[in-house]
Amino acid sequence: MQDTSVRQPDAATTLPQLIRATAAAYGDATAIKLTGETIPSDAMSFRELDEKSAALAKGLIARGVGKGTRVGFISGNGPFFVWMLAAIGRIGAVAIPISTMIRADELVRVLRQSDVSGLIAQRHFLNNDYVERLCDALPDLRSGSSPALQLARTPFLRWVASTGPALPATFADLDALIEGGRHIGDALLTEIEAEVHPTDQLLEIYTSGSMALPKGVKHNHGPVLFRAQYMKGMLGTERGAEGAAYLPMFWVGGLMMSLMPNWMAGATTTCTERTLSNSQMAMGSVLAEDDLKAISGQKPPFWGLGMSETLGPYSYGDVVRAPNWPVCSPMDHFADRYEVRVVDEDGKPVPEGVPGEIQVRGYALTPGLHKVERDGYFTPDGFYHTGDMGLFEGKRLHFVGRSGDMIKTAGSNVSPAEVEMELQALEGVHSAYVVGIPDRERGQLVVAAIVPRDGAQPSFDDIQAELRKKLSSYKVPRAYVAITRDEVPLLHSNKVSKRLLHDLMLEKLGR
Repeated sequence: MQDTSVRQPDAATTLPQLIRATAAAYGDATAIKLTGETIPSDAMSFRELDEKSAALAKGLIARGVGKGTRVGFISGNGPFFVWMLAAIGRIGAVAIPISTMIRADELVRVLRQSDVSGLIAQRHFLNNDYVERLCDALPDLRSGSSPALQLARTPFLRWVASTGPALPATFADLDALIEGGRHIGDALLTEIEAEVHPTDQLLEIYTSGSMALPKGVKHNHGPVLFRAQYMKGMLGTERGAEGAAYLPMFWVGGLMMSLMPNWMAGATTTCTERTLSNSQMAMGSVLAEDDLKAISGQKPPFWGLGMSETLGPYSYGDVVRAPNWPVCSPMDHFADRYEVRVVDEDGKPVPEGVPGEIQVRGYALTPGLHKVERDGYFTPDGFYHTGDMGLFEGKRLHFVGRSGDMIKTAGSNVSPAEVEMELQALEGVHSAYVVGIPDRERGQLVVAAIVPRDGAQPSFDDIQAELRKKLSSYKVPRAYVAITRDEVPLLHSNKVSKRLLHDLMLEKLGR
């Protein structure tokens, strides 16, 4: 049994402990606030977060939700998001946040892959009606007559809930769900929370996987709280401060670099409906310079590498760019309780200066991917295959590209990320995406898609001339096309789909 009376937020090792400790420590201070564009502005204090999430948690208990029950929710950044996360997580259920950018077919795939038994949807966000989107994804929700669901396409989904007028008969009203838990006493909730342990699963983050299948990344209470405390220290987050959530909280970036450290510190998480990602910042190999500044600011730490599987950045640097290493921040430091190595194809450590795959092991590493065998992603000794390529320079680690993205041209390897960074440094170029397309003589040709800055018309001849000054000749693209931001093919995780980009380049080049 866990102690639910933890008073110091830093001592919390489970989400129910954090909720109660922050309510006691920070009281009526604002925990999270939203400045709305299409919906009313909203705010919630730490005390209100405890009280409102307890009421919803009781409603979930009355509906049969218990430890390990998989409950999804669709929400943008703001009080609704943290309310859902707190209510689900404090009773030991698994919280599965779902992207607000997800489309109908993708939504079906995530709901089916994740095995959610219940789903709560924010009704409106950025002019989107998520009840309508769910009905588009699952037409039986529009035509059905009962909220007790039996849908072949999502066989484990038993109920959905939302708010607002004219809900279809298949939806439960969220207020009614809460009302259904009025008979659940505080004592029972306390006892349930006492059986939530650091080793219990708290979250499952859905991101893009291989072969267009969604990938569910599991994380437990203990590691999430440990990383929240670590990030709080790294970011220098202090009580009473305001910290903006630049990135969506349904992915690890916004969750672990904004919400969780702010929550633990007693800082206010400030949200706007539009985040960097859903305002068309496509997440490719590298970020454009202005996007990078918006995220990292002007002082260290400068983040190196991280992923959903590592609960955010596991590395950081003291400088934005190392001399002669333009791809991303070099990694001078590694986060607490992480081990990092670089190995060859046989899993043997490579010498200094030789590239290999970066592998990571540690306490906060995901314990596994939902419905995926461990040996597909983990080594026998517990290291995770990141798919990132890197090399050591002394104790400093440099990222050189993604293993699956590396281009083999005329017998030489080209890192798309390196070429993209040089392109994005040129005047008039907002962002750039580099892929390899088949070529009979060279194996692959390096080609680039350029997104110009607003009002700019960059010359491909000038770009070619500049790159020849900065890169080896085999790294310089052999062909260019100009595309708009809207043409950049994105996965539902807002990452660039290199496969679709490859097809787009073939089409535009007439190959």
